[in-house]
Amino acid sequence: QVQLVESGGGLVQAGGSLRLSCAASGRTFSSYAMGWFRQAPGKEREFVAAITWSGGSTYYADSVKGRFTISRDNAKNTVYLQMNSLKPEDTAVYYCAADSSRPYYSRTTYTLGDFGSWGQGTQVTVSS
Repeated sequence: QVQLVESGGGLVQAGGSLRLSCAASGRTFSSYAMGWFRQAPGKEREFVAAITWSGGSTYYADSVKGRFTISRDNAKNTVYLQMNSLKPEDTAVYYCAADSSRPYYSRTTYTLGDFGSWGQGTQVTVSS
């Protein structure tokens, strides 16, 4: 099992930027794909971005493509989400998650059900 702790959320004006971090412990971080999801009030949790175990491939929701960048530092057991050109509709609790599959497994798509370990979430609020 892996423990995940997100940080970096906050209040920002539309057009601004934030960088979220997710620190992992308890399992070989570098062996698993990682993802970011978000959940706005009254809405389902949705996929934002994912990165393979090596960092060689990244995947994004259409709504954030070109504005958000996922990256990872396996030496620091940390995954990041750089969010630029933020919009009010990006307001949500953002969750970090670890792929529940076997080590070194890379998928061609990532969905909510592929992730088995979750952080507690960090609030991002974008004001207009």
